[in-house]
Amino acid sequence: MVLPTSSYNLDAYVITSRPLLNVQPLATSQEVRDRGSTFIANLFPATSSSDVRARVAYLKDVLHKAKPATHDIAAWRCMVLKPDHNGLGGPDDFELNVGNLDDGEKWAGIRVQKVMESYAIMDAVVIVSRWYGGTMLGPTRFAHIETCAAEVCQEFKRSEELRECISELNNLDAVLAGLRAEYSGSSPADESTTGSTKPKDYVNLDLVKGRRLIKARENAIRSVKLLIAKRREVVTDIVVADADVRT
Repeated sequence: MVLPTSSYNLDAYVITSRPLLNVQPLATSQEVRDRGSTFIANLFPATSSSDVRARVAYLKDVLHKAKPATHDIAAWRCMVLKPDHNGLGGPDDFELNVGNLDDGEKWAGIRVQKVMESYAIMDAVVIVSRWYGGTMLGPTRFAHIETCAAEVCQEFKRSEELRECISELNNLDAVLAGLRAEYSGSSPADESTTGSTKPKDYVNLDLVKGRRLIKARENAIRSVKLLIAKRREVVTDIVVADADVRT
């Protein structure tokens, strides 16, 4: 299904009646320095155009208040409800809202938007800030803007994958605990036979280790299922043998 797309500029992006919420960026790029200019990108969560305005205003008026950037170039992609829809109709009730803001750096906003599209970033706003150093950089400035935008998009995707990995691990842990309880004939809450049922701490987990743990959990689940199946076969054989003896 192709979702309708609305695209526009936030002409009055600093003027907002919403309070400046203390929403920290989900990803921040390394600084890129070139001939006195400095570039840095931040990615914030945003699910509406009002969120975008609030994030840009927060960056300008709070995070960069002490040292305002010359340009705060923004692009956003949000899945929003269509007018007169409530979401109960499923995906057809939503449309993709995209847009960008040059903030004086002509043609820069669309470049950040295209970087977001290439990484399929959704429900977020990427803001690339530039502090002008006095020397014009020509087309090189766009390369720096795209580099910073790509870095935060990559970090955001990695963090999304890690969250999904941890969620899958928690689900597999629950399945494994239930199977072990079934094999031992106890309740999953009985720690004496199944081990601790408290959620494992995956706070410091990295993606590579997480993927290895998922494979390990899947292998453990297959092993316990095999043990359960074999025991059932033994029980069935005993019942059949007992019935033969009785007859």
